[in-house]
Amino acid sequence: MRKLSISSLLILVTGFTFSQTTKIDTLKTEEISVVKPYTPTISDAFKIVSNPEIDPSNSFQKETVTYNFFSVPVASTFTPSKGKAQGLVKAPKEKLYDNYVLAGFGNYTTPVFEAFVHAGDAKYNDFGVLINYLSSQGDIKDVILDDNFSKTKVELFYKQFERDFNWKADLGYNRQRYNYYGLPSHIVFDENIINTIDEKQVYTAINLGGNIVFDNTIFKEGTVKITGFNDYYDSNEFRFNINPNFEYLIADNFLKGGVLIDFLAGKFKQNYGSPDDLKYSFLNFGIDPNYEILTDDLSINIGAKLYYTFDFENNNNSFKIYPNIIASYQLIEDIFIVTAGVTGDLVQNTYNNFTAENPFVSPTLNILQTDQQYNAFAGLKGKLASNIGYNFSASYGNENNKPLYIQNQILTDGLLAVDKAYEAGNSFSVIYDDVKTIQVYGEINVDFSKEFQLTGSFNYANYNTTNQPEAWNLPEIKASVLAKYNAKNWFAGAQLFFNGNTKDFVIPYNQSPENGSIVTNNSYVDLNLNAGYNFTKQLAAFARVNNAVGNSYNRFVNYPVQSLQVLGGVIYKFNL
Repeated sequence: MRKLSISSLLILVTGFTFSQTTKIDTLKTEEISVVKPYTPTISDAFKIVSNPEIDPSNSFQKETVTYNFFSVPVASTFTPSKGKAQGLVKAPKEKLYDNYVLAGFGNYTTPVFEAFVHAGDAKYNDFGVLINYLSSQGDIKDVILDDNFSKTKVELFYKQFERDFNWKADLGYNRQRYNYYGLPSHIVFDENIINTIDEKQVYTAINLGGNIVFDNTIFKEGTVKITGFNDYYDSNEFRFNINPNFEYLIADNFLKGGVLIDFLAGKFKQNYGSPDDLKYSFLNFGIDPNYEILTDDLSINIGAKLYYTFDFENNNNSFKIYPNIIASYQLIEDIFIVTAGVTGDLVQNTYNNFTAENPFVSPTLNILQTDQQYNAFAGLKGKLASNIGYNFSASYGNENNKPLYIQNQILTDGLLAVDKAYEAGNSFSVIYDDVKTIQVYGEINVDFSKEFQLTGSFNYANYNTTNQPEAWNLPEIKASVLAKYNAKNWFAGAQLFFNGNTKDFVIPYNQSPENGSIVTNNSYVDLNLNAGYNFTKQLAAFARVNNAVGNSYNRFVNYPVQSLQVLGGVIYKFNL
């Protein structure tokens, strides 16, 4: 019926179409009756049903296993103990001793004594004393005058540790005895004249000072020191020095600096060859701000040193400024580090410092300041291997009023008595000159093992003087080799020094400086050895050999040193 209705509908539509073709003007309304509405349905899907079949003949059968136990009684005396944690075996901690006493004796009648003793609460305070004594009877070959010497040092200190700062106070005494024994060899001295010479010179220094260190403040630390210095000829010198330092963080970098107040006054009771006094006094105010820039590979310090100085004896004052710029760049980590910079400074020379460098200066010195205008340098440092380090640098500097040691004129012909022992051509004065210096320095450190280390250094300096024909008593070449060995019980060391030729100027008796002559002080090699054995952690024996080569070289013109020197002793360490 559904198919018939659809066919009838198609016939009617067709007939209607043809009717429109033949009868265009006739339009009728037709009714179409739907006998049954179309209702589509979804057919059922055909599914394949597959059920596996199990063959009972292939099923596994459990096998019956029978166990038989044969029991034998065993007698046992074992009693379990309670369990406990196993502890780690710690290596024994090495005990360190804070105090020691050293005593020894050597040829040339040379006793030596050292001691360091301190006590206190390690958390709150500490106080102690350091004592050092060394003397020798001299007995240098072909020396006419007494050539003995002695050195005595005593230092007392007290430290206090607070929550946010700590401070230290110290008091020191230092006495050194020398003799003006370096008579010129080209003069024959009458025995009676020799007997009238009192060659002794004694330097005594007393210092009082202290320092304070703060934590987590802009003001980091400060030092103060007062020193009184005098000699056998009633020369005296007083120095007061105070130096606070600060540090401030700006943008992850530090602004550092210090303030300096330095006062120096002194007097010599005589001038060379005359009874006139020599006086000097200086007051220096200084500040040295520095800004540090630190990165992983680059370090730069940009700063300056500024001084305002007063020379009271000469009624002179001046303002001076010096560069302080230092940079380093790490090309290859720990292997190649390039350094460069330019620095300068104002150096306050003192009688105390001159005697430390040359104890045979006369007590008639002209004390001036040294103006180190600049010192430009560049270098390379790092490691060639994990156990080999190096440091090489070259520099060019300019100094005004650089001090040079030069021999005083001889005031006797060997037959005339001298007023002062240092007037017989056996003392040195200080002369100043403007000097430009080219310097090359190199150093290599080798750690062969934990027990053995070796260090070698070389320094070459070329001096260009302005007024003087030579840089008196300054060697062009200096070199050294240092070795150190330290095993469980044995320890040893060696120091080999080379000092190049130096030159001095000698003015004969009753002659003008134009008739003076340049003399050469020959180069020398000095080898020092030391060794020791630890009997226990507290007791050890040691031996020292100085000038092992045995050369009686001249440190300064007409001043030979002792030849082979042998000394031995014991060291005892302890705790209070």
